[in-house]
Amino acid sequence: MVEKTVAHDFVEVTYTGTLNNGVVFDTTSEEVAHQAGLPHHHGSVQPAIVCIGEQQLLPGLDKDLENKEIGKEYTVILPPESAFGKRDIKNIRIIPMNTFREHEVQPRPGLQVDVDGERGFVTSIAGGRVVVNFNHPLAGKEVTYTYIIQRKITDVSEKISSFVSRSLGFPADQFKVNINGEKGVVELPLHLPAQFTDVLSKKLTEITGIQKFEFQFKKEERQSEKPVH
Repeated sequence: MVEKTVAHDFVEVTYTGTLNNGVVFDTTSEEVAHQAGLPHHHGSVQPAIVCIGEQQLLPGLDKDLENKEIGKEYTVILPPESAFGKRDIKNIRIIPMNTFREHEVQPRPGLQVDVDGERGFVTSIAGGRVVVNFNHPLAGKEVTYTYIIQRKITDVSEKISSFVSRSLGFPADQFKVNINGEKGVVELPLHLPAQFTDVLSKKLTEITGIQKFEFQFKKEERQSEKPVH
């Protein structure tokens, strides 16, 4: 009987995402990225290691990874609500030109801006007002993904490392993971608040089976937090 994937499996997956006109907008292949003219650095485009069911990919793609064979190619067409969402008029805002001047920014159509932590694109400028679209650039579009699940991840340290890397945005080579029996120790390059590491610990226990996690931080980071007298 052929083994298939289930929720909470960690897998290494390669994929390429295209629009209906065939334009590639996302890929784990450096060769495809180069051919499509996608911006990337050498060695930066690699297969993705994800935990199925944890929404580490687009919702529709994540769901489609379940009940699949290793090494077989699949294609899935995702409607907007399963991909980058529908276009929402509420995400288009008019911002006074003075707001940009206060931050010494000269807006122009197509410029990507960050407003209160949200990224958007300037669409038009008129009468001292700037129209900014905070919808994802691919919102409202149907997309297609072709993918292959290359392997299941069985090593617990690799599972933890990949999940922490995706959750925190740290490259895996910037932190260490050690397993001591039923305890996992993660050494990070900077300090994180306990309420954050507590949530991450519970999630790691749920998906890896390791009963206890300890987060350690580099000494220089801890020392830098001491009050200066």
